[in-house]
Amino acid sequence: QVQLVESGGGLVQPGGSLRLSCAASGSIFGIGVMAWYRQAPGNQRELVATISRGGASSYVDSVKGRCTISRDNAERTVQLQMNSLKPEDTAVYYCYAAIRFDSSSMLRPYWGQGTQVTVSS
Repeated sequence: QVQLVESGGGLVQPGGSLRLSCAASGSIFGIGVMAWYRQAPGNQRELVATISRGGASSYVDSVKGRCTISRDNAERTVQLQMNSLKPEDTAVYYCYAAIRFDSSSMLRPYWGQGTQVTVSS
């Protein structure tokens, strides 16, 4: 059983910062790409940032320069540091990981349960 557990969400004022973390646990042979998505009420889930196993990262234009994604392969964690937060960043943030159970299995997608980020004064 594989689990992704997020933490670090909350209420923050505009211009503030939050650091989201996600830890993978369970029967895991390896983890490929990890990512953060978000979904605001009434909107589709949106890709925020991705990071490869080797550390190559990419960001949606709306967060470039304000967010940094990082990972620790040994600890099986991924983080999202968010600075200069705006009200439009308000959403449920989901952790994503492509996980392999053994050396011969395919990578499969897994999601965390989501953590609420609210940016409001």
